[in-house]
Amino acid sequence: MRNKIIMSVLSLVLVSCNSKEKQENTSEANTVENVTTLTETQIKNAGIQTGKIQQREISETLKLNGKIDVPPQNLVSVSVPMGGYLKSTRLLEGMYVTKGQVLCVVEDQQYIQLQEDYLLAKAKIGYAKAEFERQKELNQSKASSDKVYQQAQTEYNSLLVMVQSYGEKLKFAGINPNNISAKTISKSINVCSPISGYVSKVNVNTGKYVTPSDILFEIVNPSDIHLALTVFEKDINKLAIGQSLLAYTNTNPDKKYECKIILIGKDFSQNRSTEMHCHFIKYDKTLLPGMYMNAVIELKSQQSNVLPSDAIVNFENKDFVFIDKGNKQFEMKEVLTGNSENGFTEIVSNDFKNKAIVTKGAYSLLMKMKNIEE
Repeated sequence: MRNKIIMSVLSLVLVSCNSKEKQENTSEANTVENVTTLTETQIKNAGIQTGKIQQREISETLKLNGKIDVPPQNLVSVSVPMGGYLKSTRLLEGMYVTKGQVLCVVEDQQYIQLQEDYLLAKAKIGYAKAEFERQKELNQSKASSDKVYQQAQTEYNSLLVMVQSYGEKLKFAGINPNNISAKTISKSINVCSPISGYVSKVNVNTGKYVTPSDILFEIVNPSDIHLALTVFEKDINKLAIGQSLLAYTNTNPDKKYECKIILIGKDFSQNRSTEMHCHFIKYDKTLLPGMYMNAVIELKSQQSNVLPSDAIVNFENKDFVFIDKGNKQFEMKEVLTGNSENGFTEIVSNDFKNKAIVTKGAYSLLMKMKNIEE
């Protein structure tokens, strides 16, 4: 019985030792995987140079996103006051139009009827006025009854109302009542631009029937176009009115648009964010309302631990640097990075101070390690 107990204890000790050896071997294997050794010739050909973390001023940046917006008075939706068929238009998105410029021509029989009604009422009013004046004189001399006089007065006043009403309808349709006559009756009207600006949307085509509820065109007055960015509560204290920023689109990130902060919201939504409004220093007609944009704001500079950006390599979506371990051995270690500026990148972690780090040729080391693994 005693021998069995001793054998069991020895077995447990052996298993424990084997497990410990396996863990140590695994740890050593992982370390070896991240270490590569070069010859003197390879080091020379790769142009490997080393250096240490240094202190430099790096600007802190804040990245935001949002979309282009305009105040209601600077975005106009153009429609027709009365229905009709679109006879012609030459508008294209991005075109500049001036206030009063003809945007399109719409035609329909109801425009003819409206002009006819106005001219007929206007023609009758002359006779009605004369008859009213005549009945007034007769009534004053008791040569006409009050009833006849009142009928003449009612007829005249009714025609005055009709002429005024038809005249306003003509103006509403874009027709000047003073410019129409029996010889100038037209089935078409001109739809003119109410403001000067750029055409942002064209929703119609020739031959289409449009109604007053249809939006034919949208025109943007760029004098007050601005960028509305989403800012979280934790970043509000970093921003101020008048501060500059650079904005760019996802489709063309290399083209930057300079802006200035003009308004910072005070009300926060459920996710603790608010809107910040920025004015474009120079307007570009390719910038349209509703377009999404990104923005970068440079905040105050501060002393940071940095390395040349060439010292940092990215592998499998992680950043690494190579440590010179001596004896021509280089170890790849993951590093946390911050902002980059003028060819230098901030190193957030403090594990690399006073260590010799490869500043040139890091990519060659990465390629050699990948080839070994493959």
